[in-house]
Order: sequence, then structure tokens, then C-alpha cells
Amino acid sequence: MAVEVTRLFDFPYYQFEKYNLKNAFTSKTSGKWESISTQDYIDQANQISRGLIALGVKPNDKIAVISSTNRTEWNICDIGVLQTGAQNVPIYPTISKEDYEYVLNHSESIYCFVSDNEVLKKINKIKKKTKLKEVFTFDDIKGEKSWKEVLELGKDESSQNIVEDRKNNVKADDLATLIYTSGTTGKPKGVMLSHRNIVTNVLSSFKRVPLDNGNDKGLSFLPVCHIFERMILYLYQYCGVAIYFAESIEKLSENAQEIKPHVMTAVPRLYEKIYDKIILKGEALTGIKKGLFFWAVNLGLQYKPNGANGWWYEKKLGIAKKLIFSKWQAALGGELKLMVSGSAALQQRLTKVFTAAGMPIMEGYGLTETSPVVSVNDQRNKGFKVGTVGKVIDGVEVKIAENGEILVKGPNVMQGYYKDEERTNNVIKNGYFHTGDKGQIDEDGFLKITGRTKEMFKTSGGKYVVPPLLEGELKQSLFIEQAMVVGEGEKMPAAILQPNFEFIKDWIKHKGLDIGDSNQEIATSERVIKRIQKEVNKCNKNFGKWEQIKRFELTPNVWSIDDGHLTPTMKMKRAVIKGIYQDLYDKIYKV
Repeated sequence: MAVEVTRLFDFPYYQFEKYNLKNAFTSKTSGKWESISTQDYIDQANQISRGLIALGVKPNDKIAVISSTNRTEWNICDIGVLQTGAQNVPIYPTISKEDYEYVLNHSESIYCFVSDNEVLKKINKIKKKTKLKEVFTFDDIKGEKSWKEVLELGKDESSQNIVEDRKNNVKADDLATLIYTSGTTGKPKGVMLSHRNIVTNVLSSFKRVPLDNGNDKGLSFLPVCHIFERMILYLYQYCGVAIYFAESIEKLSENAQEIKPHVMTAVPRLYEKIYDKIILKGEALTGIKKGLFFWAVNLGLQYKPNGANGWWYEKKLGIAKKLIFSKWQAALGGELKLMVSGSAALQQRLTKVFTAAGMPIMEGYGLTETSPVVSVNDQRNKGFKVGTVGKVIDGVEVKIAENGEILVKGPNVMQGYYKDEERTNNVIKNGYFHTGDKGQIDEDGFLKITGRTKEMFKTSGGKYVVPPLLEGELKQSLFIEQAMVVGEGEKMPAAILQPNFEFIKDWIKHKGLDIGDSNQEIATSERVIKRIQKEVNKCNKNFGKWEQIKRFELTPNVWSIDDGHLTPTMKMKRAVIKGIYQDLYDKIYKV
């Protein structure tokens, strides 16, 4: 009987029946790529299920899984947990030990799988303050319990009938996972997603992904604890895509060249970094090579889908692909035919230039609360428009409220926030999830994000300012890596900027300037400030007088997840950033 996918643990069995991959998952261990087949995946997931049942795990128990990198073990444990009727609680590896304590206690997790010593150290500091009975590690760590002990416990197949019974009792509308949103403010919220929420999202998203099912390779490196990458991994399993896990973001290009992926997903910040590095290499060229390089880049920046620029443009683009863009492709393995972007707004120049280069970025939109995809671009059938997040996927309804807020209804909308009825009722009204994002749907049915309802502010003059629009424009500059627009209740908008130190160091060298190359020297250099002022002036031309950035200050350090500036999906924590740079804020407004 054909496998019907209605619950998350049906995906491996569907893949086995349809594709039976030799390399279902591949991770790099001790410098060597090691694969497991679909059969191994199922066998080991069943071992984990039997092992957990032997440990006394019951339906609706919560099991936490924390991994610093994406790896095969995570996925085996995910299916192993879900088959018992328990719920997987994935946790971001980079949060503080206090947040670990909060999430583990709030979710009432009783067991925890962790990837490595670094995560284990944080957990061990707070373990006694939680309900955790045991912690198992993926890496072999002396004196610690290994996840292999759970596999060993489940080796005896005589209890498989209990696993089958548990699976049969799991319904599509049962809770599958609690995902704690990193949150730009306050305590993390536990988003309750059912099997149906995520499965329907996978099946609807599948229709928008042009893959060679059963043959393609995917490269995974975004945190799998976030619903975006997790949903993508289920989607890959459904499409029979062989999944390879990058060792780290730093080794992304190296790993891509080794495995030659056909598809990968990323957040805009990573596409920006890839683009910046390519441009830096172009800046280092000389003569005709440099001229050709920037001719190709400028051509790419004029890109329009569906041949809208005419045959002469397409002819020139063909030459640019052969001479220049083929080298860009080679840097990421040479076989990429699709990149997907989500989590934050993608700059239009990136969409244009990468798509022109033959590595199309299809931008989508979604939230943890919507499992996550609401809409996504698709190059086929005129389903792609630059500057939009595509058309709404099948089965999902979007309407725009009178205040411009995007409201979403459909089988992908969460069950609610765990143990928080009040917050749930604040965001789900009459079946519609209130996203907090503002948008519009154009005449062709494409959704465009125009800002966040909560991020708009008024100056003391009563004028509205939409920071994300200004920030997106500022970040188009190669000199600016991060930008946060401030000025709520103040007389004018201003910005706190993190310079693109890597690019500026090369610029200093190229210009032969005597500035010094420490971040502190760069951030306080009059020459750098003057140059960035030019970039701010350029940005201001696109906005009304009341919106324009009147002053800015540069930060001497890089904004990061570890230092608390950014959430794990690289969104800015505005209140935290303002607190860290209160002195710069006060300097701007001369408090």
C-alpha cells in the first residue's frame, strides 16, 4: 500500500518506497563524508524510538534536541522521538544558559540530546534546575552518556510492535513540535506546530520547487532548529533529494565545491556576504579583466525575469555567463540551479545579479507561526517577480487588513503559543493569524512586504518612519554591513551603523590610506565617516525629507548572535542594540 504522508515520521517511509536513496544523509566526520541510506535512516530512527520507550518515554513527553551544526543524528532523533508520540523541542545552540533553563523548564523536557561539549557545558550548569533525567551527546565525550546508548537500548526489535502501536495512535492534528522563537524582545514563545501544520506546508511548497526528484543534492547549513530549514529538510526527503550537511558557514564554499549541490537555502545576510566577497575579488582585478567583471555585474543588476529586457540583453547576458558568471557558479560547486531565501527581506540587487548569473534566488515569506511558508517565488509559469515574496501557496489564504497588516489563514497556522492562551488570542482572531508584517498584493497576485507594524515609529514632529525600508537601502552599500534606524519620539531619524570592516580594510589598502586596520580605528576615522556619509546621502535621495537619516554613528565591533545583537536567524534585537550603544544614541541626540 502506497505511503500517504500525514505525519512527519511518514516522510522517511515515503522516501524509502519511492526513491530508496543510498545517500539519504551525509555528514563530514574527521575530514571524511559519511552517508547513511534511507533504510539506515528508518532502522536507526526505530532504534531510537524503542530506546526511548525503554527509558519510559510516553506520548506527549517533551524531548529537547540541541546541535551546533546540522548533522545526520539530529534527523534520526527527530523521527525517533516523533514515532513515540512524544514531541521534539529543538533549541538554538547559541542562546544563553538562562534561556536554556527557561525553555527546558517551560517545555518540561525530560531528556535532551546535544551535539558537542560546548552545548553540554551550558546544559550541565543548569541541568539540576530542570526536569531533565538524562543528557545524551552526539559527539563521543569522555564520562558522558552517548546517544549510541539509546540506540543500543533499542537494538532488540521485539518491542517494535509498541512503536507501531504508538505511530498508529498519532493523528495529523496532534502536536509534533514546540519551537521557541528567538524573539527580538522578551522571553521566547513556544510555538505549537502539529504534524498537519508542517506536512501541508511541505506538500504545498513542493509544487513551487523545480527539482529533479530522486537525483538532486541539497546543501544544508541554516540551523535546523528553525522551522525554515527543518521544513526544507522534510521537503528534500519528500523529493528524494540527497542531503549534505555543511561543516560550518565558513566552510560553505569549500563544501559546495566538494559535493556540487543543486539546491540550498540561506538567509539574506549570507547571500550578502557571498556577494560582498565576490565584489571584493572583482575590485582586486586590473585592466580589461576588471572592466569585464563590472560590465557583467552591471548587466546582472539590470536583470528582469521572463526575457523582459529583450533579445539583445539576453545575448549579452549569455556572454557574461560564459566569461564571468561561470566562475561565480564554480565557487559554489558549479551545479546550483536553485537558492531559496527567507527569514528577512532580500535586497533586490542580490535577486537580480544571482538570477542573472544562473543561480536564481527565489525569495519567500513566512513565520515560525505559519510552519513557515506563506508565499514563495517560482521561476516557472511567470511565478517570479523581483521585489516580491512570490504568490501565496496552495491552501493558504492571505488578506490585507485596513492598517496594511498581513493576515494568514490555513492548515499551516500554528495551534497557538504553549501555555499562553492570552498571547495566542492576541494574534489569532477569527481564524486569521495576525503577522505583525505590513504588505500588499499586486494585480498579478504577488505579495510584497512593506514593513512591520511594530517597527514603524513617529518622530516628535508626528511623521511616520518605516525603519526596515531605510535599513534595506543603507545595506545596499558595500561600506555598511548592518544598519539600525532610530528616532522614535525624537526630532529626526538617525542610524547606528556597523561598517563592513572586511570591505573597508581592502578599500584602505587599495587607496593607500594611513588609517590603521583595527575596527576601532576604522569606526572613528574621519575619512571613513566621510565616505560613509556619501553612502547615507545616496540612500536619502530615495526618501521624503522627514524620513531621511540626519545623523549616524559607527559601531567599533561586529554585530553577532553570540554577543546578543542578532537573533539566531540574524534579525536585529533592536532594544538590545540600542542598549549596547546607548552612548552612541545619546551622542546623536545629545542627551
